[in-house]
Amino acid sequence: MHFEFFKENITKITNIPLPGLQEQLRMAPPGRSKMIQQYQQRMQSSKKAAVLALLYPDWEQKMHLVFILRQKYSGVHSQQVSFPGGKNDTTDPDMRYTALRETHEEIGVSSNNIYVLRPLSHLFIPPSNFYVHPFLGVSKQTLDFTKEEKEVSEIIEVPLKEILSDDSEGVFEVNTSLDQTMEVPAFYLKKHIVWGATAMILAEIKALIKTL
Repeated sequence: MHFEFFKENITKITNIPLPGLQEQLRMAPPGRSKMIQQYQQRMQSSKKAAVLALLYPDWEQKMHLVFILRQKYSGVHSQQVSFPGGKNDTTDPDMRYTALRETHEEIGVSSNNIYVLRPLSHLFIPPSNFYVHPFLGVSKQTLDFTKEEKEVSEIIEVPLKEILSDDSEGVFEVNTSLDQTMEVPAFYLKKHIVWGATAMILAEIKALIKTL
């Protein structure tokens, strides 16, 4: 998708209803839909976090979306592909600020270069007990990224065209935080399996953009 086409249709993305849970569950790990009611109580005391799905043009003005591969650590999301983001700090005025702050910290993109289009559907992540607030943003310029070495192993730039292709989706075997393997619906992007909460958020983004 070319940046000019995307720019001309931004108002559609900001005004149409969110696909929400229907699209999220399409890419959810097995059993997630059956346990939604069980999660309601846990969500009340969950930790808050925010992530930013950042769209931007490359040098040929073709739209891309940026992801990060997290470093190996003791947490449940070790070495997983995700959007830039993290835990809400008590000093953050709101979740939008959290998403922008974390994006600057993790991939070096200033909030001055980002226009936040809209919030996306919230998502609870049972293994880490985080209630995530995703946002969709866009930059009008080609970006240079600087990764935060302690948290980010790799910055992954994916053409939007690749994400929108149905060939990017499938069922893959992954290792879970419980040291078990399971088959999950996922995206396969730049030789990385994108699954779990990130895939669920991405499914909603894909559905939004396909309306253009």
